Amino acid sequence: MLLKKFVPIATLATLATIIATGLAPAPAHAGDTIKVGVIAAFSGPFADYGKQMEGGIKAWMAQNGTTVAGKKVEIIIKDTTGPAPEIAKRLAQELVVRDQVDFLAGFGLTPEALAVAPIAEQAKKPMIIMNAATSVITTKSSYIARFSMTLPQVSAPMATWAAKNNIKKVVTLVADYGPGIDAEAAFKAELIKGGGTVTEAIRVPLRNPEFAPYIQRIKDAKPDAVFIFVPAGEQSIAFMKGYRERGLAAAGIKVIATGDLTDDHVLPAMGDATLGVITTFHYSAAHKSPENAAFLKSFASANPDGGRPNFMAVAAYDGMAAIYEVARKLNGNIDGPKAMEVLKNIKLTSPRGPIAIDPQTRDIVQTVYVRKVEKVGNEVYNIEFDQFEHQKDPGK
Repeated sequence: MLLKKFVPIATLATLATIIATGLAPAPAHAGDTIKVGVIAAFSGPFADYGKQMEGGIKAWMAQNGTTVAGKKVEIIIKDTTGPAPEIAKRLAQELVVRDQVDFLAGFGLTPEALAVAPIAEQAKKPMIIMNAATSVITTKSSYIARFSMTLPQVSAPMATWAAKNNIKKVVTLVADYGPGIDAEAAFKAELIKGGGTVTEAIRVPLRNPEFAPYIQRIKDAKPDAVFIFVPAGEQSIAFMKGYRERGLAAAGIKVIATGDLTDDHVLPAMGDATLGVITTFHYSAAHKSPENAAFLKSFASANPDGGRPNFMAVAAYDGMAAIYEVARKLNGNIDGPKAMEVLKNIKLTSPRGPIAIDPQTRDIVQTVYVRKVEKVGNEVYNIEFDQFEHQKDPGK
């Protein structure tokens, strides 16, 4: 059973006083509990991000137990309602000062991760990134390790694949914030290397974009393809609906994207509208391996109403695997600097395939797969058909 407690968003006078004078690192726990504070959106427009991460945490603990190194693992859930960096910062302060957590974790959105990075650095608390994907994040604190991906890591291979497959004239459409800008830059640079061109670069608001006018611009530009990055979830569904309705498919304009567009969790709701979409990404629920089969089984058992798990669930699952490994190596006595030495050298066999942390950047190294949405029985899945092994963030 997953141990958790929801803590209301509040600022206490005593907390504010301590924070104002600096976040002194707490000593390693001598108690019988290892505390993990999970900061993410569990309500609001990005609520699925937090729920998927919590689902992955539940899956790991259901499979591996709620104790490690003789200590109970306690998960403390905090809801940013995000994207809300100031709330994320306040919640991290509470977790460090009042709850005395051993690890900070979660972080579905880049602005929230960036807001918390200085707190992790000052308090010497390991910060496990389970989704936020802007390249720069790990440079903001020496206490950050990322178990998700970066957008350049999955965008550059898409451009390589496109150029090799005679997709030369491309319009890009990305969400106008850190990950989207990273995706646009990495894709464009790699496409140009392959002899292609980006004829138009469109950026859309992070919150509630109206896709219709942008889709018309793409249609008028008559590219070979449109490269897409939008946050997984409602925006993926909205874009694909407009793509079909406004005749881009009929005009022969292909969709190529990062895997956020065909997110496993929402793909069943998108249905046949996504058939044929090509994406590059680090995880598919259709990935064939014993580890993924075990993960899918554990996720379904621990989250009976959770639907199909996605890449955020896997990153949270792997993040917990790393936390347990740190606890074992340190015999349950969590010390920030020592924990980071373990994290920097971790290698795991994940449900997505082999992963490792680059000790220089504390970013993940992993396989990026090329996938096509296909029907398997009566359901649509991202079916892998090519891959780029040992991918680092190309910007580092």
